[in-house]
Amino acid sequence: GTGSDILSALQDLFWLLKSKAEKQLQIISVLQWVLTFLIMGIACTLILMYILCTDCWAIAALYLAWLVFDWNTPKKGGRRSQWVRNWAIWRYFRDYFPIRLVKTHNLLTTRNYIFGYHPHGIMGLGAFCNFSTEATGVSQKFPGIRPYLATLAGNFRMPILRDYLMSGGICPVNRDSIDYILSKNGSGNAIIIVVGGAAESLNCTPGKNSVTLKNRKGFVKLALRHGADLVPVYSFGENEVYKQVIFEEGSWGRWVQKKFQKHIGFAPCIFHGRGLFSSTTWGLLPYSKPITTVVGEPITIPKINNPSQKDVDFYHSIYVDSLIKLFDKYKSKFGLPETEVLEVN
Repeated sequence: GTGSDILSALQDLFWLLKSKAEKQLQIISVLQWVLTFLIMGIACTLILMYILCTDCWAIAALYLAWLVFDWNTPKKGGRRSQWVRNWAIWRYFRDYFPIRLVKTHNLLTTRNYIFGYHPHGIMGLGAFCNFSTEATGVSQKFPGIRPYLATLAGNFRMPILRDYLMSGGICPVNRDSIDYILSKNGSGNAIIIVVGGAAESLNCTPGKNSVTLKNRKGFVKLALRHGADLVPVYSFGENEVYKQVIFEEGSWGRWVQKKFQKHIGFAPCIFHGRGLFSSTTWGLLPYSKPITTVVGEPITIPKINNPSQKDVDFYHSIYVDSLIKLFDKYKSKFGLPETEVLEVN
């Protein structure tokens, strides 16, 4: 009996230690991504400049020469790495929240797609995990479809960061890049655009489901020019992982945010999550709240080389209706009351 008790105690201790180790790995995986999002580009630029001033300047010079030679690669579909997309660290990243990807319809490999991702949240955690890694099985759920998450073009001017982003299948959210993928990269491509962008991030806060979409029609025009089907995507829980100070319209804080958004492309947010060592303190780590990303039914889009504003408005209205229907259909399954309404701004 004593031997059995000791064995049982050892097994309990083993599982406890394993559970704690997994939790620490989850925290580390999320922390590295947050730091990548916030400072990697600037840090790598400063390090490269420093190396140029040392005896190892030749290494930095060789990289800069490579950078010039490789400058247009992000605009031509990038350079994805299945090895990077399948890193174990992304599975720990997924399990920290956890993050899930829900498929509702099949996608044809003979078509190209533009996914409209909503809402932006502070950092687009669901968009990254689901479409720039294989942690939630996007390639298994949508076989033959190559996802490209589109983000700020400025990120691809940062040394090292650009290569890291491209390895995950991330591309610049500009016309040249999107035109190339949809017209010169065959079929079976899916570009994920966080439609609300920086403007939407300024209003994200726990308990609020709103999207910036009424005047965002450029993605619809691109879809029409290339005959790429539109797919509404909603991430339940994206707004729950950070708390943000919301500045009222007309306040000095909102004025500063809009100036940054207009001239730089992103809006600085004052936000916080949990601390590194305690969930009750403030810090940069997101709260471990579930994020469920639902990929809706594709909307068939005709190819029109020069779509009129009437064409754009028509398919935009269909898209908005489809997104609202998607939200209403799944909201109660993922913790929202039946009375919750998606606010479209």
